[in-house]
Amino acid sequence: MTDTPAPARDYRDTVFLPKTDFPMKAGLAAKEPAILERWAKLGIYDRLREQRLGRERFILHDGPPYANGDIHMGHAMNKVLKDIIVRSQSLMGKDAPYVPGWDCHGLPIEWKVEEAYRAKKLNKDDVPVDQFRAECRAYAEKWVDVQKAEFERLGVMGDWAAPYLTMKYEAEATIVGELLKFAESGQLYRGAKPVMWSPVEKTALAEAEVEYEDIVSTQIDVAFEIDSAPNAPELVGAHAVIWTTTPWTIPVNQALSYGPEIIYLVVEPMYDAERGSRPRQLLIADVLLESVRARLGFSSEHVKRTCKGSDLADATARHPMHALGGFFAKPRPFLPGEFVTTDAGTGLVHMAPDHGEDDFELCKQYGIDPVFAIDGAGMYRADWAWLGGQGSVINKKFVSADGPICTDLREAGALLAASDDFKHSYPHSWRSKAKVIFRATPQWFIPMDRSDTESPSRLREGLGEGSAANAALDASPPPTPPASGRGVESGNGATLREIALDAIAATTWIPARAENRITSMVQGRPDWVISRQRAWGVPIALFVDRATGQYLNDPAVNARIVEAFRQNGADAWYADGHQALLGPDYDIADYEVVKDILDVWFDSGCTHVFTVEARYGEGTRANLYLEGSDQHRGWFQSSLLESCGTRGRAPYDAVLTHGFALDGQGRKMSKSLGNVVDPLKIIGESGADILRMWVASTDYFDDVKIGKEVLATASDAYRKLRNTFRYMLGALEDFDESERVAVSDMPELERYVLHRLGMIDTELRQAAEAYEFNRYTRLLTDFANEDLSAFFFDIRKDSLYCDAPSDIKRRSYRTVLDVLFHALVRYAAPVLCFTAEEVWQSRFPSEDSSVHYLEWPSLPEAHDPAIGARWTNLRSVRKTVTEQIEPYRRSKAIRSSLEANINLSFWGDDAGWADLEKTDNSELAELFISSEVSKERRSAGTLDDTISTYPGLHVEVTKTSFHKCGRCWRHLPEVSVDGELCNRCDEVVAHA
Repeated sequence: MTDTPAPARDYRDTVFLPKTDFPMKAGLAAKEPAILERWAKLGIYDRLREQRLGRERFILHDGPPYANGDIHMGHAMNKVLKDIIVRSQSLMGKDAPYVPGWDCHGLPIEWKVEEAYRAKKLNKDDVPVDQFRAECRAYAEKWVDVQKAEFERLGVMGDWAAPYLTMKYEAEATIVGELLKFAESGQLYRGAKPVMWSPVEKTALAEAEVEYEDIVSTQIDVAFEIDSAPNAPELVGAHAVIWTTTPWTIPVNQALSYGPEIIYLVVEPMYDAERGSRPRQLLIADVLLESVRARLGFSSEHVKRTCKGSDLADATARHPMHALGGFFAKPRPFLPGEFVTTDAGTGLVHMAPDHGEDDFELCKQYGIDPVFAIDGAGMYRADWAWLGGQGSVINKKFVSADGPICTDLREAGALLAASDDFKHSYPHSWRSKAKVIFRATPQWFIPMDRSDTESPSRLREGLGEGSAANAALDASPPPTPPASGRGVESGNGATLREIALDAIAATTWIPARAENRITSMVQGRPDWVISRQRAWGVPIALFVDRATGQYLNDPAVNARIVEAFRQNGADAWYADGHQALLGPDYDIADYEVVKDILDVWFDSGCTHVFTVEARYGEGTRANLYLEGSDQHRGWFQSSLLESCGTRGRAPYDAVLTHGFALDGQGRKMSKSLGNVVDPLKIIGESGADILRMWVASTDYFDDVKIGKEVLATASDAYRKLRNTFRYMLGALEDFDESERVAVSDMPELERYVLHRLGMIDTELRQAAEAYEFNRYTRLLTDFANEDLSAFFFDIRKDSLYCDAPSDIKRRSYRTVLDVLFHALVRYAAPVLCFTAEEVWQSRFPSEDSSVHYLEWPSLPEAHDPAIGARWTNLRSVRKTVTEQIEPYRRSKAIRSSLEANINLSFWGDDAGWADLEKTDNSELAELFISSEVSKERRSAGTLDDTISTYPGLHVEVTKTSFHKCGRCWRHLPEVSVDGELCNRCDEVVAHA
């Protein structure tokens, strides 16, 4: 019988392995709703307001999303970024309230309610206005509740019990009050100008309500016979050729425009084949002859004469349909236009002041007024001599080369060419997706260039001589600045445009390039069209004198209007109480009650008044506005103009703009492409913290991509950070203050890690203050992965597992882990709000506590640049050693780095050698997680030494001959047989 050696003892029960119930698998989708429920019971938002009372306040004013439909990825990205910023400001000790809000009025909601009517074969216009408005309100209320729940599910913390809504009575009263401030100060007029008009929705649209899509239009060349030319009589009988892609404007033509410096030719074309009656002589710009020839189809031409554009001054032409008489029989004057170019067309432009801004302005200079031939549905009015009662002008068949307009022009011998093949970008309503038109209609405007001291009688806006509105302008006195102090910063007499531009320059724009964008927009924008011809919104609550056309400007009447809105909302304007609003001094029979409603951008432009000022005091402005980059022409601008017009300054100190969320291939998301990434689906599958990690990790100042691969990257980064917390929780089991070690008594490695933490802390704070959370998140994850998990934790796991609990090294390590825990959980809280709470409660369970009550960590003083430089060098050496060990491990020459003996040959700079020489070989072995280390200084290297990635260092790896300790698994000289204990482990086990 052979003696069998006793099996080696299993020492696993003596090793101090980390213990924690914190799961490696997050299970966020199931866990987060429970955390939200707990926060609701705690009243965490209100508690924070109490705790931060009296602190420096930070106000991020929420731009209102539209209460219409479930949230999309753009909403999610926007709201998460806001929440990260608000939470980070709270973490930095500030009182950072967040009041969410919604835009509740306007066309999109009205359109949805109308769709329901159309589905029932009902006409919205047959429904009493109060009933219709009530249905719109109910629709908005429904989606506010839906979106509120969805935003809360993202982890967004705010005053969800009392959000601001533009349809709340107090808000509607404030909005009309702000409008009346403009009226009282003379910053309001009614005029007729071409505005973007939706024939489908039958209302004017703001630029922000329009999107541009590529379309194919009909392009036509039309001849106007010159019947008078005092400066160039030889032109009489020639035909001026115009080119247009909007054939429907020809029936509203009133003039032709030329470039005074352009050289024009009168040519006799020679056609390849006769194609009907054609003018014999054509007037076109000389540089456009080739392109005109190609469109009109003539093979050559005879140039009869040349003239300069200025020769066309005082000339007139006949409208192609002049035989119809009346409007069409009037001579069409030639007018000089600076906007006329030779980039395309013929060098001559036909003028329809009803349907073009340049047309309107030029014709106005020469006393030519709009004629309002096209109605709100895009039809020519019934009494119009040509095509009366027909349309719609956006119908492709109606304006095609074979449509009635072109057919009539062809029969009149004026249509020189027509084709349905012109590709270009064209404005569409973002709601109905239908094409819009420029259409002159009576609208209410806020002027951009009227100064406080400028009489409105100098600002006639195209209603025509003798009109009631212009009579009102002539009769009204010069306006006075409002009592709120408009003009204080820019000086009395400044225009709204000037004040706004000054305010832009005084605002911090993030990123900085955004300033140029909004500056150019404000510099070039026309007067603000604030009226809409709809039903759901805040009405333009004005009374207009029927005799003069002047709106009533009486502070007492205005005060009664505001109070009525405060008591009954904007619906008060639709009740039978107008005489009561006017009071005893006026008779309602003498006044027109304005029925238009306000542009919703005016509504949202007032939110700073009924949210920021109403809650935090008159004159308070937001520290930050944050929205997508499209809001330079939307909310940022409407808020700016509203505040500058009533307060003489911007409503914000800083504005941050982010890009758009695109699909994984960088394409705009659309249902038609099937590439929409639904944030609610991501939350339901992976949890909100994964989405929040993605938002914080992106360079959100530009457009960002989101798809499976992108989310996988965010999930991987989250998982690594979660595992860092899990390790620290396990390693800190039962840690208490009696174990804490002073920084001065710690080993140098611990002091180095605290030094690194201090540096990271500074950088993180700087990133948070600059709203650079992609840098913030990268700093945090890199520190957790590279400085901690791959370096500090890796080196010190031996001490944690195997040193005695009383050992100074182990206690120092656990002390630093405690400092790291308190810091990292705070740093992570703004981004991973759910996970940080889970981590905190795992270590410090309490029904009444939350990680989000905490403030920025207060770190022990451990800044030591010398230690930082030394350990930066030692880490580089460690990296080189690890790279040299890896081939041996892969080839299985050694099973782990613990079996490796390392010999370092160094001939580099003195500083590098000093760091190595100062470090004991046993410390280096611990640093490299190897068996033993030897080192030598050499005078030079050889060719064989080039394997080193560290300049001047050669690493030789051999397998150790030492035996393995049965407890710590280190290969040490005092272990005589594999499985025996080393001296340290023997002592720890003996005293356990």
